[in-house]
Amino acid sequence: MEETLQKKFFDYVEEQTPLYIERLAEAVAIPSVSAQLDEHLPDVVRMIEWTKGHIERLGGSTKVLSNPVGTDKRPLPPILLGEFHVDPSLMTVCVYGHLDVQPADKEDGWDTEPFELTQIKQKLFGRGSTDDKGPALSWLWIVEAHQKLGIPLPINIKILFEGMEEYGSDGLFETIVDEAKDGKFLNDVDFFCISDNYWLGKEKPCITYGLRGLAYFEMSVQCCEQDLHSGVLGGAVHEGMTDLVKLMSTLVDTKGKILVEGVMDSVKPVTPEETALYDTIDFDVDEFKKEQRVHTFENDKTPLLMGRWRYPTLSLHGIEGAFSGKGAKTVIPAKVIGKFSMRLVPDQDPKEIEKLVVAHVEKEFAKLGSPNKLEIAMVHGAKSWLSETDHPNYQAAAKAIEKVHGVSPDFTREGGSIPITSALEDATGVNVLLLPIGASDDMAHSQNEKYNITNMVKGIKVLGLYLHELGTIKGPKPSSCRCAPLSEEELMVPGAFLKGFKCKCEI
Repeated sequence: MEETLQKKFFDYVEEQTPLYIERLAEAVAIPSVSAQLDEHLPDVVRMIEWTKGHIERLGGSTKVLSNPVGTDKRPLPPILLGEFHVDPSLMTVCVYGHLDVQPADKEDGWDTEPFELTQIKQKLFGRGSTDDKGPALSWLWIVEAHQKLGIPLPINIKILFEGMEEYGSDGLFETIVDEAKDGKFLNDVDFFCISDNYWLGKEKPCITYGLRGLAYFEMSVQCCEQDLHSGVLGGAVHEGMTDLVKLMSTLVDTKGKILVEGVMDSVKPVTPEETALYDTIDFDVDEFKKEQRVHTFENDKTPLLMGRWRYPTLSLHGIEGAFSGKGAKTVIPAKVIGKFSMRLVPDQDPKEIEKLVVAHVEKEFAKLGSPNKLEIAMVHGAKSWLSETDHPNYQAAAKAIEKVHGVSPDFTREGGSIPITSALEDATGVNVLLLPIGASDDMAHSQNEKYNITNMVKGIKVLGLYLHELGTIKGPKPSSCRCAPLSEEELMVPGAFLKGFKCKCEI
């Protein structure tokens, strides 16, 4: 976008800020809580219809898909597809967002009514303000700004919005696979962009290029058919709780070192180029510890961040079946279930991790010589995700951030999992960008969730310029070629493109 038009766009966005706040208030007022569909399914549907109305008001086309895993007994919210089509010869970006929110009640500890957007100074408090209604709806206000200013959209825009993200995204993954087929909605997408995570800090913007995966386990030990009196049978039976606590202690030590044999074998060594990415990241360890109210294993920035993002971890979460209420209860539990999980990094396959963990637990259980019954299984697994910071999609976002914020963004990874990223990339073979808008202290999922007005305004500017940066990318449309990815040898050929462009027909 040339400087004159860029200034007009920036001025318009600032002038319309009261209107954006008013519309966000309308959206926040709809309690689209996906975890409570018995009560709030109509609200989730209403939120989808509200958004659909705005897309159509702006001249976009829409399609509401029935949830493929919904049933008469368990009806689920539909999935919303939208499109602003300009020209088939132009690049196409698909933006993802979710319109559902976490549960919230004033009695939970909110200072304001959670479903009434409340402005306090330059902060907008309300459930869904930052996660994810504010960022998701920004795309519509960008389209509107272009229309009002007479600026043509530089690329085609497709919209994929769901209403179940906060409760497992039921039906979305099946929809993605189906819509990625030839001739369908996602088949001609060249880039994906998701704004559903947060800056590392409060001031400096970032772009996220990696997420850890997950392997969640349940391990049970049963010693009898019903709970026993510890005064009557204590000392006469092999207690299941004792076995379980011993087994859980063999998984990880007090310094966070994973004790399961073989899990670190597939973790790649750190390269100098990777380490260099951490050097410029704006992160204050002392401030982090103060905000999180924690003690950390590391006091230096790089090893601390690598521990959060780059290496696998194992965490113990709890024990089901054990007495945990107030007071005292002298019981020997009949069956106890230990729950723990591992966060995985690239090249760690959840299925292989499951084999290693099961083998470890069974070996340690055999050492106990216990007659009790052991069961262990992975109940959920998800692969990690890692992109490339020099991909044209990422560089377009970086240029947009520099023009709006006046600084180069940090390139960061995150310790959590966002399964939609891998799902989109696996189904389409197209690059996915995580472009956070909110600040680290937005308190998503917690009491007093908020969205800074400056983040909202600058976020709309960044996303708008990002579209124009994508429009300047030369070369073949990634969606036009379905060649198999290049091998390591083929990537060495001069002119081979990065992921999203790396196809055999181009070399």
